[in-house]
Amino acid sequence: MFEGLSTALITPFRDDAIDETALRELVERQVAAGVKQLVPCGSTGESATLSHFEHGKVIEIAVSAARGRIQVLAGTGSNNTREAIELTKHAKTVGADGALLISPYYNKPTQQGIFEHYRAVAEKTRFPLVTYNIPGRTGSNISPSTLARLADVPHIVGVKEACGDIGQIAEVVARCDPEFAVLSGDDALNLPIMAIGGKGAISTASNVAPEAVGELMRACEENDFARARELHYRLLPLFDALFLETNPIPVKCALELMGLISSAEVRLPLTPITEANRERLQVALKELGLL
Repeated sequence: MFEGLSTALITPFRDDAIDETALRELVERQVAAGVKQLVPCGSTGESATLSHFEHGKVIEIAVSAARGRIQVLAGTGSNNTREAIELTKHAKTVGADGALLISPYYNKPTQQGIFEHYRAVAEKTRFPLVTYNIPGRTGSNISPSTLARLADVPHIVGVKEACGDIGQIAEVVARCDPEFAVLSGDDALNLPIMAIGGKGAISTASNVAPEAVGELMRACEENDFARARELHYRLLPLFDALFLETNPIPVKCALELMGLISSAEVRLPLTPITEANRERLQVALKELGLL
C-alpha cells in the first residue's frame, strides 16, 4: 500500500512557530518531484518537541497541501499506547492515508509488549499502519519474529526498518508476507534493502534531493542495480553529510542553504549545526549541483 519513495518531512519553524507557508511550499516541491508519500511528524519532523496542537496542525497542513495528489503517512507514534491511538484517530479524521508509528521508546517493552501496543492501535483505529523500528532512538529492537506476527494483524501493512542490520532486515523480508512492505529508514541502506526485497524508503535525503533519490529508487524497482549503484555512490556524500549531527539538524541547514526555508531553526534540546559541519554539508550540496 505504501511503496516507493516517501519523504520524512521536516517541520519548518520561524520564531519558534510552525512556518505554514514554507511547509506548504515544501509539499509542493515533493509533489512536483514525483515522491509517492509524505511523512509529516516523524523524527525528521521533530515530533518530540511539537505540542499536541502543533502535531495535529502539521498533519492537517500536509493533508490540505497534498490535495489528494500524494499520499500522507502521518507520524502518530508514542510510548503511551492510549496517546498513539488518539493521535492516529486524529490523522484518520483529517484525511491522512495511513500512519507511521515508532516503536514505544524509553519504556523498553518486551517483544510481547511491542506486539500488543501495535495490535491495540490497529484494532482501535482500523487504519493502515506502518511500524517503525529504530533501536538507536527507542532503546528496543522489534525482532523479525515479532514483525512476522504483526504482519498478520489486520491493518498493519509494513515496517520502516532503521535497525542498521541487513541480516535482520533480510530475515524480516523472508518471514513476512510479500504484501507486507519492508521500507528502508536509513538513506545509506536504501540500495541494499531494496536489493534484498524491500519495497521502498522513507527518506530524509529526499527533502533535499527528491528527484535524485527517486531516480535511485526507480532503478532498484526496475532491477537496474548497475544504475542504482552509480546513483547510490553519487548520493553517498550527501547521505553522510545529512547525518553528521542528529537528524534533522543538517537537513534543515541544507534546505536553508538552498533557499527553500528561511530558517534552519530547531528546538531545544537540538542545537544549530556547527560551522565545521555546515561547511562539509555545503561541499556535499555543491558536488550534487544543489547550490
